Amino acid sequence: MSFSFEQLPLAVQLRDDATFDNFYSESNTLLLNQLQQQLAGGERYIYLFGSNGSGRSHLLQAACHRASALDRTSVYLPLAELRDYAPEALFEGLEQLSLVCLDDLHCVIGQVNWEEQLFHLFNRLADKGVALLVAADRAVRVLDTTLDDLSSRLNWGSVYQLVTPDDSQRLSIFQFRARERGLNVSDEVGRFIYHRCQRDMNALLAALDRLDKASITQQRRLTIPFVKTIMDW
Repeated sequence: MSFSFEQLPLAVQLRDDATFDNFYSESNTLLLNQLQQQLAGGERYIYLFGSNGSGRSHLLQAACHRASALDRTSVYLPLAELRDYAPEALFEGLEQLSLVCLDDLHCVIGQVNWEEQLFHLFNRLADKGVALLVAADRAVRVLDTTLDDLSSRLNWGSVYQLVTPDDSQRLSIFQFRARERGLNVSDEVGRFIYHRCQRDMNALLAALDRLDKASITQQRRLTIPFVKTIMDW
């Protein structure tokens, strides 16, 4: 079955700010080092898992950005958004790339056709020496795989658990990401935004995008009154 990535814009859309330099790595230093070495003679297959908000998608997209910087080919496939596609078409020709990143693996586990095609993809990538980075919300041992051969393949490489940030670390991540944009967020302002976003990391970063644009446009620093006005709080 023929397939063109032009038919699949989700497969190639990466966040510009999803880079290794922009990842708060206080509790994940070893993993970050391994990911940065993956295309330079490091571990060919890495499986990482963690809860929502732990940075899984950020790291997979960062790996693709790094591949591009090294003039290597890569693809990022968010399986949660692609499960309605035929996996045999989705995976066709991926062994020709330098790096394949599969996000949200747990969303397709338990579906026989997906598991069979994942098994065949693992074999093709291994035969060609293609780097593979896989992310899910749980450890391999608790994935409800129906295909034993796939379960075996999933255990081939290095496995890392992403440490889920606590409240203090989430606030630190928010302030770190703000500094990367040239924004100074005081603890008081950060706590105000954090609690308004109900401690959700995705909501925090979406708020940061909005506030950053408003700060640049209006040439204003981030104060609580300014944040209230921009965010309609």
